[in-house]
Amino acid sequence: MGKVVPATEENIKLGAKLLAEGRLVAFPTETVYGLGAVFCLEQAVARIFEVKRRPFFDPLIVHVASKEEVFLLWREVPREVEVLLSRFWPGPLTLVLPRKETVPDIVTAGLDTVAVRIPAHPVALKLIQYCGFPIAAPSANLFGHVSPTQAKDVEEDLGDEVDLILDGGVTSVGVESTILLFREGDFYLLRPGGVAVELIEELLGRKVILRRGFSGPTLAPGMLKTHYAPRVPLYIFEGAVEELGRVNLENIVVLSPFPPSFSGDMVFVLSEKGDLKEVAFRLFAALRELERKRVKKALAIPVPEVGLGRAIMDRLKKASRGVARLVDGELVFVESKACG
Repeated sequence: MGKVVPATEENIKLGAKLLAEGRLVAFPTETVYGLGAVFCLEQAVARIFEVKRRPFFDPLIVHVASKEEVFLLWREVPREVEVLLSRFWPGPLTLVLPRKETVPDIVTAGLDTVAVRIPAHPVALKLIQYCGFPIAAPSANLFGHVSPTQAKDVEEDLGDEVDLILDGGVTSVGVESTILLFREGDFYLLRPGGVAVELIEELLGRKVILRRGFSGPTLAPGMLKTHYAPRVPLYIFEGAVEELGRVNLENIVVLSPFPPSFSGDMVFVLSEKGDLKEVAFRLFAALRELERKRVKKALAIPVPEVGLGRAIMDRLKKASRGVARLVDGELVFVESKACG
C-alpha cells in the first residue's frame, strides 16, 4: 500500500499499530500535520529527529487524548493551569510544566519540563486512543521548512522516511499551537499560535509574560530565530502598501493579507476580507505554493501584532530573510537576523 492513505477507521487503526511497533506515522491535527511516535519508545522518538533533521536540543510536544493522560507526563496540574485546560482543550494550546521521570530525556531535550496538548481533530484523537499511549509529534516537515497543512506537503518533505501518512484533508487552523510555560505562578508565552494571547489573559484576569528577552535553553518548539522558512527568499515589506503599486514588481510576488489598491498576476491575496483566521489558514499553503511555482522572490505585507496577528507575524518573521523598503522609488532588500 502507498504511504499516503485516507484517514479511514481501518487506516487509523493501522497507524496506531505501527506506532505501537515503534514506527513513525504522520497525521493531521487542527493546526498542522504532525510526525508521531509513542512518547516512551526512545528509539522511535530518536528517528523523528533523524527524519526531520531536527537538532536534539529542540524539545517535542506530546499529544494526549484526555486530560487524565497528562498525569502520565506532568507531576501536577495547578489550579491556574486547569482553568486554561477546561476552556481551551481540545485545541491549539500547549502547556509546558514540570515532567515526571517516565518522560524520556530525548522528548524534552533533557529539560525538567514537557510540553503537552490535546489536539482538536478527530483523526488525531482516534489515533492516540487506538494507540493507547501519548504521542510525541512535531510538525511533519524537514526542520526549519514551512509547516505542512496537507498530506502532500508531508510526502514532499519526508517521502519514504515516514511509515504511514494519514490524509485527513487540509488542516483548519493552519498555524501551530500557542505555547505557554507555567513557572512559579506565572505564565510565559513561548510561541504565539492558534489561541490568541488576549483570550488567555481575559480568562486568567492577568497578563501573560511575553518571552522577549527570556534567556536560557530552548524550552519549546518554534523558539529559534529562523524557522517555517520557504525556499523562496521572503522579505517583510516596511512602508505604505499603496506605494508598491508604483514600483517595478517584475519576478516578485506580493503576499498580502487583504486586497491591496493595486492588482496583478504577482499579487497573492490571503483573504479577500482581511480576515486573520483565513490569513493564518492559508499562510503556510501559500508559502509552499510559491516554491512550487519557483517564484524568485516574495514580499510579505505585515499585519498588526494583536490577536491571531501575533502568531502570523511570528511565522513571517522567522520565515523571512530580512525586510524590504522603498528608497527613492526603488525596492531595497535588507538581509537582517533581527527579522528572525
